[in-house]
Amino acid sequence: MAEAPSVGSRVKLRLKTLSGDTVVEGVILPPAVEHHVTVKLPNGYNLSHPLNQTHVIESTAREASTSSQSPQPTHNPDLPSVRIIHTGGTIASKVDYVTGAVTAQFEPSELVHHVPELQQIANIDAHKIGNMFSEDIRPIHWNQIIDATEKAFEQGCDGVVVTHGTDTLHISSSAVAFAWCGEGNKAPGRIAFVGSQRSSDRASSDAAQNLIAAVTWAAQGPIPNGNLSDCVVVAMHRTSDDGACSIHAATGVRKLHSSRRDAFRPVNTQPLATVTIDESTIEIHLSEHYENNRTQHSEREISTTASRFNTDLSIRQFMSGPWLLSAEINEAVESKADALVLHGTGLGHVPIENPNEDAPQNLELRSSLQNAINNNIPVLIVNQCIHGPVDMNVYSKGRIQQEMGILGHGITTSPEAAIVKLHYALSTNKNVNEILTSNLFGEEVNQIRD
Repeated sequence: MAEAPSVGSRVKLRLKTLSGDTVVEGVILPPAVEHHVTVKLPNGYNLSHPLNQTHVIESTAREASTSSQSPQPTHNPDLPSVRIIHTGGTIASKVDYVTGAVTAQFEPSELVHHVPELQQIANIDAHKIGNMFSEDIRPIHWNQIIDATEKAFEQGCDGVVVTHGTDTLHISSSAVAFAWCGEGNKAPGRIAFVGSQRSSDRASSDAAQNLIAAVTWAAQGPIPNGNLSDCVVVAMHRTSDDGACSIHAATGVRKLHSSRRDAFRPVNTQPLATVTIDESTIEIHLSEHYENNRTQHSEREISTTASRFNTDLSIRQFMSGPWLLSAEINEAVESKADALVLHGTGLGHVPIENPNEDAPQNLELRSSLQNAINNNIPVLIVNQCIHGPVDMNVYSKGRIQQEMGILGHGITTSPEAAIVKLHYALSTNKNVNEILTSNLFGEEVNQIRD
């Protein structure tokens, strides 16, 4: 064929290959390679093939977009109100097959149009912060999310859903949790973070069910008591199959796979609840440990304002292991870093001993860390293993680290939540050691079990 169908056309093509002819169907994308045709297949993957070995069997021209003509959702006074705060990611996006760009699909009318189940759950409105890849999100954006949640509750919303890219979703959700609950109070309503592992144009997308679960929790979930980190949660697929989403405590979850739909897994805890979704019903099932906590602990007082994060802090991170040298620590001290974080091995260790007298770098590292601590720079150790506690009481090395003043013993949150906790303490001018050793709102599971 001389020319490819126009971008956005739905086509059936016969492709000549080394193993014979094959027929494919899909939507034409901008070509990935010159003199090729690129097709998005129904399974979500893209296929490129030489134009001169492609024959068009069928082609239907792309229809003009009608999203702007979608009717506005009708307000139902019998339903709770949920505001969706959009920061980016694929959860509330769609692909424009003319440009190939992913764009925000974020007017309430469009959300209801593409996920009609939402209008049976809550009255939806929206606030757009931006369309950012989650790796580009920084503390300034945490504060923008906090601002938007405050405004939503001020304006009478029962719950809030934050759509967010998945790579740093657990970090941002932890930040919002500490902002609302770090002072011992709780948010005025439920806050659920949600993302998707597969883009909404793929047949295997998890976007719709994740969003349904998040809105269901924000609208109809139990009133948070402020414990077990239940004011701010993460709603994502429970398994790789459809039908159930886990509701995770924001500080007890982490993305542990780059592409699976059930990439978000609990860290040293278990989900607070499960939202099951089938063709006819959506149900919330609370976990036994969460049910027990709700009967054993009273609700905290509601706060109408949340804390904010200092966006100018410099927190330097280092990976413990054979390559960590004193020069890196010295440079951080000289640059006036506000805190250092060590991703420790095992139970939380760094190479600071030289038993064979052949690794002087270890003693130099110890000296550099001690110098940082002596200069009132907090040094926090988190768990490189992800699961399990930081326990510096087991080995003599851990006891040496504690004597040096290295912080972090007893931490059981995700490593990122621990770093956010450090950032929170520094931002609010609190005693860092006291905050790191405190169980502020049930984020440390070792104290929950008492």
